Amino acid sequence: MGAPSRSLVVVVAAAVAVAMSSSLALADTERERLVIHATGDVDVSPTLTHRFRYEGYEVAWAGLDGLFLRDHLTIINLECAPSTLGYPIPKETNLRCDLDALPVMRAAGVDVVSQANNHAGDYGPTALVDGIARLESADLITIGSGANLDEATAPAIADLGGWRIAIVALTTVSGRAVGEPGGAWFASADRPGVAYASRENIAASIGAAREVADIVIVTVHWGDGGSSYPNHGDRQRADAMIAAGADVILGHHSHRLQPLEMVDGVPVFWSLGNFVWPSQGTASSTTGIAEIVVEPDGAIHARLIPAYIASHGQPVLRGRPDWTLRSDRALVR
Repeated sequence: MGAPSRSLVVVVAAAVAVAMSSSLALADTERERLVIHATGDVDVSPTLTHRFRYEGYEVAWAGLDGLFLRDHLTIINLECAPSTLGYPIPKETNLRCDLDALPVMRAAGVDVVSQANNHAGDYGPTALVDGIARLESADLITIGSGANLDEATAPAIADLGGWRIAIVALTTVSGRAVGEPGGAWFASADRPGVAYASRENIAASIGAAREVADIVIVTVHWGDGGSSYPNHGDRQRADAMIAAGADVILGHHSHRLQPLEMVDGVPVFWSLGNFVWPSQGTASSTTGIAEIVVEPDGAIHARLIPAYIASHGQPVLRGRPDWTLRSDRALVR
């Protein structure tokens, strides 16, 4: 297979593998077979995973057999603030990414980073906005946060193998200062923050992405902490996302692996659990990688590749990925 175009631009406007599939109605255009991966929560703050200080950030990706270098696109949820600016807001846990981890993450094959979560603003709005520039300087595309609502809800657009893919990031949860009601950093028209998964934002952001892309992927921070199943509200949100035009939904935030389910023909990964995270027992360390395969005829196959956080900060594959993956991507890094 020839190496496809990999240009990315930001547009403002369980323990067993599960396999499922859907299809898209597409124009008769020459397109390649695409393989896309996604993970749940990634934290690269050395205060949380102390081994990074001594072994380096390469250890975070060492158990994946170069998987993210053999696909076309890799998406993660980055659960820390990638900035040296600002001060910790008063909340239970503040996570600051080590900037040295970012180029290592990119070299491991990560392409798109969602910051639509409850830790992107742990060090205030200045750090949140600065974090976007820090990620971009490491050649990582960030979605789900911005200097205002338009920026936070803007999709990333990937032109790959004859396909145009839009990735939208949203969250139902935001950081909250201790003792204060409401979300502390949902973006608004004139305020930095993260993209709130309101009905209005779901319809507007996914609908806009649908207009310009062949495939729309939504990555969303939602769910109840510690739960192994989706809640009723998130099922309703998934219905709204699908109605707006989502072709794949990638969930995270519960810190537990939840099922992959087909909803109206759309694969919904309710929660991908923890990924680069401390080892905190079987339930917390059982995880998976979403694998999405788009066939040239528009059929979408989705499955979970089982993985396990074998030691602090190091997920290890426990299932076999798609062995037809491209093998030349590392050469164009």
